[in-house]
Amino acid sequence: MDFDRQSGVFLHLTSLPGPHGIGDLGDGAREFLSFLQQAEQACWQFCPLGPTSSAHGNSPYQSFSAFAGNPLLISLDRLVDDGWLTDEDLQPVPDFDEHSVDYEAVGDYKRNQLRTAHEQFRETATDDDYAALDEFRDEESWVDDYALFRALKQKHDGVAWVDWPEPIRTRDPDALSEAREELSEEIEYQTLIQYWFDKQWQAFKADAEEKGIKLVGDVPIYVGLDSADVWSSPEAFQLDDQNRPTAVAGVPPNAGDSGQKWGNPLYDWETLADNDYDWWGRRLGRLFEQVDITRLDHFQGFLEYWAIPTEADSAAEGEWRDGPGAAFFEAIEAQLGELPFIAEDLGFPDAELQALMDRFDFPGMRVPQYADWCQGGNEHQPMNYPKNSVGYTSTHDTDTFDGYYQTLSERQRDCLQYNLGVDGSEINWSMIEAVWRSDAVLAFTTMQDLLGLDSHARFNTPGTLDGNWTWRVTSEGLDERIAKKLGTMTAIEIR
Repeated sequence: MDFDRQSGVFLHLTSLPGPHGIGDLGDGAREFLSFLQQAEQACWQFCPLGPTSSAHGNSPYQSFSAFAGNPLLISLDRLVDDGWLTDEDLQPVPDFDEHSVDYEAVGDYKRNQLRTAHEQFRETATDDDYAALDEFRDEESWVDDYALFRALKQKHDGVAWVDWPEPIRTRDPDALSEAREELSEEIEYQTLIQYWFDKQWQAFKADAEEKGIKLVGDVPIYVGLDSADVWSSPEAFQLDDQNRPTAVAGVPPNAGDSGQKWGNPLYDWETLADNDYDWWGRRLGRLFEQVDITRLDHFQGFLEYWAIPTEADSAAEGEWRDGPGAAFFEAIEAQLGELPFIAEDLGFPDAELQALMDRFDFPGMRVPQYADWCQGGNEHQPMNYPKNSVGYTSTHDTDTFDGYYQTLSERQRDCLQYNLGVDGSEINWSMIEAVWRSDAVLAFTTMQDLLGLDSHARFNTPGTLDGNWTWRVTSEGLDERIAKKLGTMTAIEIR
């Protein structure tokens, strides 16, 4: 797909302002849409939308489902508007920190409210309400297995599905039928939550379209082992006859490290190919109901992937195996049409990978925090970004730009200032301008970089579990002066 030159801001939904301890699909999302419109921005990029787990540090990249939405993103105020809650139901609202998400406190509060809304639904829902819920179930074929999966996890005290009793773990039809009957009320609750998420998301997407804002999503190449995806579609993954992984994902050692063993199950690409990549077609089809453009995480894995034996102690025991390559994208293009993908190609400067991206016109990523500022022609210096690329000031996995700048050696800092022709004051705006002025077809900054915040405000520190995905912007942070400054820069450099 050929993108028009445009720019946007990266901000995950949980980081929005709002009254209930976490960003959601209510007024805070509309505040940010208005900020983007005032700033003359065309795009809003965010992390994956799926339900998260405290066991994985509430990372949106380790979800219970590649299809479902995160219940914590549902706006309780909108449920009040729809009549499923009252203002009194919401009281007392805990004294949440407007700058940070306390996932345990937020989860306890919002899940109680959602249970109350479900009780109200069961007591007062009309035939039309139930018809709309049934229509959602018919249109979204994934939701029945997802709702059953979540009901079974609750029954088994949160234990991972690979440790469930065999008839359920291996999806014996009689065991599944018995579970659906036994857990019907919980299944209805889990289905209703997804229906409400979908209804609120579509209203939000319509508001974004009205303001001329494109939504940019994110696809982790792998799904979590303890997910409805692997449990309900075992044929799509490299599993043994007990539905346990035979090999898992990761990356091999590089100079100075021992590699990484991620633990995600690997796809059975041969079986998927035999089914015309149907599972992936459904996954991406669902995503494009929600967003206009999406980033493909770890794009290298579509060309070749590092397979580590499940019992291996080290990532070094893995091996490279061929991914599906061009055949995959041809099949998905035939199913879905034009593919508005951004390829996350960081760390893999490979000619074959570049050829695959070029074949489908997928732009790659450039991040100045990976630059050697004293090396002429370095690909991560904004003045060297190619046209078919997406330039960022920082990402969800890096420090804020100000935090990064503070850690640079004196020599690297001097080289950076020399390359940009700046003195280091307002370095965040200097880098935003450099990325906006580059040849990259898409330019992104983060809300943290617009505010000039240091390392305390970074989204995530890879390889750690604690303290990530908690930062929030306040309504006051969506400052009109910042919006106008970015808008002026965009009018000069982008259009």
